[in-house]
Amino acid sequence: MEDAFEPYRRELTAYCYRMLGSAFEAEDAVQETLIRAWRGYERFEGRSAVRSWLYRIATNVCLDMLSSAQRRARPMDLAAAGSPHVTEAPPPLAESVWVGPVPDDRVLADTADPAELAVTRESVRLAFVAALQHLPPKQRAVLILREVLAWSTAETAELLGLTGASVNSALQRARATLAALGPAATDTLAPTDPDQRTLLARYVDAFERYDLDALATLLHEDVTLSMPPLGLWFRGVDDIRTWMLGTGSGCRGSRLVPVAANGSPAFGQYRPTSDPDRHEPWGLTVLEISRGRIVGITNFLDTERLFPLFGLPPVLLRGEPAELVG
Repeated sequence: MEDAFEPYRRELTAYCYRMLGSAFEAEDAVQETLIRAWRGYERFEGRSAVRSWLYRIATNVCLDMLSSAQRRARPMDLAAAGSPHVTEAPPPLAESVWVGPVPDDRVLADTADPAELAVTRESVRLAFVAALQHLPPKQRAVLILREVLAWSTAETAELLGLTGASVNSALQRARATLAALGPAATDTLAPTDPDQRTLLARYVDAFERYDLDALATLLHEDVTLSMPPLGLWFRGVDDIRTWMLGTGSGCRGSRLVPVAANGSPAFGQYRPTSDPDRHEPWGLTVLEISRGRIVGITNFLDTERLFPLFGLPPVLLRGEPAELVG
């Protein structure tokens, strides 16, 4: 029986992640979904497709979890950009405040065709998942089911226990809310740039050499840099450069290990220590790229939980290759 549910784990995780904005909560939700499905399988009796039944359970689990939860966000959703001259970072906020990263291998199917894979990548990118959190939970479910998973109005209505008219109304309101948030919430990124590998190689080279002139050439003029769980964030090449040369200069000498998160390039960043042969975890960096430029850099600092999630080693020693993962 459990084998009948396992093929759906990855797509259910992606669905729950979009709903909840947290990889850890998504995994909890999927586990609870499969437990409920196992307990209720004898009553299921094949009255609907297994996939639809599992999505109905997963939706109810997510709605239950969201009934008492605050909206997850990104730093730029909560406050104005900070001054790059600040010398002390603000105290960290709770993990429950932030939209967190998710490993690609937890949410992207191995066998999806290119078009389907492209849609899935766009629907788990940080900006889109953060935008979804602005929607009331049922509107969120409607938008994901209709716009991302391409369910019909009738299928969505049956799953959510709504009328077709209610589904269409909720979808209209959800679209309007996202449109009001601006282009980042609704526009998909440009198709993957064929030169992206070159761009990433140049990024790694410039960052590890801490050549900020070279790094600046890779950034969009309105690029953002944020560091959850800190609320502090910056916008623009000049401010980011000032921060990295000042308070943020502790990143000098770091090494980067490639991974993949949210359908985007990502790196585990290891800072140097007093031992020249040893680098220790500092943050998980997710890059957002559009039209050949980096438009967003998010450094998630919860390395204690995130590095194991992404299969990153607890320490990086001299001589170990950067291609340990990814």
